[in-house]
Amino acid sequence: MDANSDWRDGFLFLGNQLSLDFLNTRPVIDGSPVELLPDNAALRRWLAAAGLSPKLAGDLKQLREFREAYRKAILDIEAGKQPAAAFIAKLNALLARYPFTEEIVRSESSLKRIRLNGHVFGAILDAVAELLTTADYSRIRKCDACVLHFYDTSKKGTRRWCSMRICGNRYKVAAYARRNVTEAVR
Repeated sequence: MDANSDWRDGFLFLGNQLSLDFLNTRPVIDGSPVELLPDNAALRRWLAAAGLSPKLAGDLKQLREFREAYRKAILDIEAGKQPAAAFIAKLNALLARYPFTEEIVRSESSLKRIRLNGHVFGAILDAVAELLTTADYSRIRKCDACVLHFYDTSKKGTRRWCSMRICGNRYKVAAYARRNVTEAVR
């Protein structure tokens, strides 16, 4: 697969943050929401594509319910509001129930972190807590051309699209076509 691809094993990874990539597992395609985590096999594939252990256990229904509550919190942030107190209380309860643990291990040439938690919520909740407590909220955005969310890591902080290869390119091609039609009419 192209190293610059936004896709890994059928999943989009363009959010620049694990929790936003998790949120983007239910995009809208052709006007309808598409569930990219329909079953546990898909969840294991997403975990592996995200660099997490596909052996992590998790209740898929509970994960998807949390994802939709998290979507509301992100939409609030994008609208300039704080996440609802009820969401923070739910997040805190889940963090207490599924603590996140890591261990540093030696690989052939370096050290790396591995996640020890046996439940998928541990890693996802840690990523959500990290984003909510350390991110510049003005850089959490919904793509101007689709429904995907991303954390803008660009130098100027002016990124408008989830991905230049997906939405940005389409927008620029359409703008070019509009300019050419306008010039042809003159």
